[in-house]
Amino acid sequence: MHQQPQIVLASTSPFRKALLEKFQIQFSTCKPQTDETPLENEQPEQLVARLAQLKAQAGAKLHPNSFIIGSDQVAVVKGLILGKPGTVEKAQQQLALLSGQAVTFYTGLTLISPDQQIKTIVEPFNVHFRQLTENEINSYIEKEQPLNCAGSFKSEALGICLFDKLEGRDPNTLIGLPLIALNDLFKQFGFNPLTAPAV
Repeated sequence: MHQQPQIVLASTSPFRKALLEKFQIQFSTCKPQTDETPLENEQPEQLVARLAQLKAQAGAKLHPNSFIIGSDQVAVVKGLILGKPGTVEKAQQQLALLSGQAVTFYTGLTLISPDQQIKTIVEPFNVHFRQLTENEINSYIEKEQPLNCAGSFKSEALGICLFDKLEGRDPNTLIGLPLIALNDLFKQFGFNPLTAPAV
């Protein structure tokens, strides 16, 4: 029986870790040291593809001869890239901007194989926001404290109440790790999570 290759998630996000656990495969995590500053005139898709690859490459330096998963995400509304708000005031501004709008999330995903082959994809996901009142926005921020989340909400929790409709191939993408695409990439490299030894 083949021994499962080492798999490393180059992320300290508890949300991404929880998503990868759905595959029931053994993996470890590491903190990739990367500069996430956008380049001049860089488009959102280019940004997330580049950062996902940089994170995976940083992980590969720490864990050679392993599968390394890197991922990065941005939210875009009316051509603006939304980052993490950091403050309540910024979160209020972001959610007021999102009210009644369609937002596209771009999630970059890179998989590096144990023999250093690299594959990167960008998965889009669309979120349509309801018209939100000021009271709803303030109450939501107070309850969920989404200050470290791009776009000021957590779709996997109470944030679902902000939405009118979700559109995309894989709901996991919105939380930060496109699992359907990741499974595709693993299989292209000859590893099948379905038939791998369970944890």
